[in-house]
Amino acid sequence: MFKIQILNAITSAGLKLFPRELYEVDTDMQDPDAILVRSHVMHEMVFPASVKIVGRAGAGVNNIPVAELTKLGIPVLNTPGANANAVKELVIAGMLLASRNICQGWDYVRELSEKDDERIHAKIEQDKKKFAGFELMGKTLGVIGLGSIGVKVANAALGLGMRVIGYDPTITVSRAWELSSDVEQAASFEHLLLESDFISVHVPLNGQTKNLLGAAQFGLMKNGVVLLNFSRDGIIDNAMLAEALRENKVYSYISDFPAIILKDFPRVISLPHLGASTLQAEENCAIMLVKQIRDFLECGTITHAVNFPSTDMPMNLSLTRIAIINANIPNMVAQISSKLADRKINIVSLTNKSQNEMAYTLIDVSTEVDSFLLDEIKKISGVVRVRVVRKSG
Repeated sequence: MFKIQILNAITSAGLKLFPRELYEVDTDMQDPDAILVRSHVMHEMVFPASVKIVGRAGAGVNNIPVAELTKLGIPVLNTPGANANAVKELVIAGMLLASRNICQGWDYVRELSEKDDERIHAKIEQDKKKFAGFELMGKTLGVIGLGSIGVKVANAALGLGMRVIGYDPTITVSRAWELSSDVEQAASFEHLLLESDFISVHVPLNGQTKNLLGAAQFGLMKNGVVLLNFSRDGIIDNAMLAEALRENKVYSYISDFPAIILKDFPRVISLPHLGASTLQAEENCAIMLVKQIRDFLECGTITHAVNFPSTDMPMNLSLTRIAIINANIPNMVAQISSKLADRKINIVSLTNKSQNEMAYTLIDVSTEVDSFLLDEIKKISGVVRVRVVRKSG
């Protein structure tokens, strides 16, 4: 029986995919095999030795101590792309809010003091020029980061008649296939900043992207640029952005991450982190995550881990599977194979993948494996975790 601890509410559309005969799911769980989380901050948590995997129902993992879990040999999974459509739609909405002064116009009407419709209509006709905007058609959108969300934003903007420039030096082959051929490739990051009327960022927050847009970058942008951030707080230097807003370098800023320094600017539209807040997105994330957790616990498969390589090998129920997490150092597979050879155990299938300092090995053998052999493998310098994977749980 696998034990699953839930730290945040996860929609039943996903949780019902855990078979009751194999899984126990609860919010208060002793010695869980897996932990599922959304926004709960885990940095102060103490992780029991039983924990084999942590899954985040969403893309960002800033609330999870990834480095600590990596040292413990615990993969951290996320669900990239599951909420991509929801975020894409909000980005498009954000561009429309900014270009047509919708929020300002809405506030204006709600605050009218006239007491009858005739006077209201007269007042509106007198003042409506204050809220004149501009159309998206013909404007240039620069998309920074062409992952699952960035690609969808770029393609959707083309449908609105915009010119789209994309920048992502690490774009994957699968995302490149999804990207419309009409999206132009930016010659450089600076080229995108110089050309764009709208800029939308879609990159993770890390050491390379923190304050990605700061004073130097604002200096390159067109006067009156519209900036959108539905990615992560911290990617834009808010102090420098405030200065750019004061100087009218940035016409409008639409963000999912409110900040005190920005909240009083009339053309700053801050939303309460609504990017993935749709029923469909929550269900997609939960379903995707539960499938990934089950694949790992029952088959040893790793999919969408932020700290371990994606690893898969067809499961043969007539064989015994050993899953080994170890430091990425030379001669490791040979040492493991030697332990099996000493027991005269033949390897039927083997796959080994590495990512940065960690590696993951799946080995299928034709005989049962006892705890003594697992202990021998565990004693190999650099081995962090060893388990036998059983489909039945």
